[in-house]
Amino acid sequence: MFGDACAILLSFLVGYLIRTHLDQRPFYFDADPWQFVFSMILMIPIFLVILAAFGLYRKSVILSNSRWQEIGRLFLASVVGMMAIITVDFFFDLDLFPVRIMALYAVASCFIMLTLFRGTIRLGRSFALKHNRKAALRVVIIGNSKNTEYLADYIAAYPESGFRLAGIVAGARHIPKDLRRKQYSSLKEALRKTRADVIFQTDDRRTEYVYRQAVEHHLLYYFVPSTAAITAQMGELELVGSTPAILVKVTPLAGGARFAKRCGDIIFGGLILLVAAIPMGIIWLIEKCANPHAPAFYSETRLSRYNRRFKIYKFRTMKPEYNGLSPEDAFTKMGKPHLIKKYRAGGDMIPNDPRISKLGKFLRATSLDELPQLLNVVKGDISLVGPRALVPGELHHYGDRSLLLSVKSGLTGLAQVSGRRDISFEERRALDLYYIQNWSIWLDLRIIFRTIGAVILCKGAK
Repeated sequence: MFGDACAILLSFLVGYLIRTHLDQRPFYFDADPWQFVFSMILMIPIFLVILAAFGLYRKSVILSNSRWQEIGRLFLASVVGMMAIITVDFFFDLDLFPVRIMALYAVASCFIMLTLFRGTIRLGRSFALKHNRKAALRVVIIGNSKNTEYLADYIAAYPESGFRLAGIVAGARHIPKDLRRKQYSSLKEALRKTRADVIFQTDDRRTEYVYRQAVEHHLLYYFVPSTAAITAQMGELELVGSTPAILVKVTPLAGGARFAKRCGDIIFGGLILLVAAIPMGIIWLIEKCANPHAPAFYSETRLSRYNRRFKIYKFRTMKPEYNGLSPEDAFTKMGKPHLIKKYRAGGDMIPNDPRISKLGKFLRATSLDELPQLLNVVKGDISLVGPRALVPGELHHYGDRSLLLSVKSGLTGLAQVSGRRDISFEERRALDLYYIQNWSIWLDLRIIFRTIGAVILCKGAK
């Protein structure tokens, strides 16, 4: 996508230079190519949406052995994309093109540039995969099937496929002779010794066990059907060489989707952080005036993707004497141990919690105590949207903790906008799991807009 953006921008510049330098006809406008390019930068997102609509970011198109399918789509997308920009220019009177012939030049150069840029990136990818073993995904194949031999031969022979054979769990007769050194006696041994990224299963024995191993180790899982007649209803059907394999994803938030989400976190998280800098400064001053010797911020160890520990930042809402203490220790210290059971039974919440200061109640009710977490978002500890960040001591409450830890935690999430503290622990967990298994950009946008409404109405805040 970044390469496409560069190609589109360069094509606009080429179209402009052709009209002003190669076309011999006179022109009656100020020739300032950089001002033209700057105005066109704002149009690039429209073009990228058009490319996506034509399926040019689908894995099946990008990795297809037939380049003509992609080239045909690039030509149509170039024409439609330029028509869309001309339409926007007409209705909003932006005067993007000083003369219309520039658009025609830009269409031709856009198609050529996109084709060249994509071809160059593809060649670079093939070169990297062929000469850098670390660039490919490490594969463990499990199963006593003829497909085990086919897959092992293909992956070993074609490193540009993006896979690197790390281990095989199968009987010797299903493994090519020159690859039997990669044989392991069990899947657990193979995963422990190979640091695999992907599991291919080529038979239907113990599929649930193999899939659970993939989930617990945060790996991609491919199931190779016994016949090519099986459809892709169980997942995404891909061809690995000539072998059909069904990719069963733990979450759609992987690969390019994860990269796009991270870019959104950096851009929008950074912008929100800039806007929030002044109110955060005001809250810090109020905190220091109320308790000069107490810290204004509070940090706590949480878990995010792949069980990674990090420090989450918040404004302090507890009274100084209880700050940093567990609920059990705090209630015991204040001489009210009977509140411990009530707190846990209430889903880690009790009305009028005596540990919370007056300012803290206001910050929690308005969610302003969460603002410092924008630093975690920009750093990459969490995402703007995701499941709730888990406290290490809570893991024993979660039967599906491997699933919950397969994506980054979020500043907000589906559980928070569905009632926050007004719903039970089990409901919050179910909503987090739904988000992980059904992620999409549109779901993130809906959650963000619902978060704004929930904060304004103080819905579910305690």
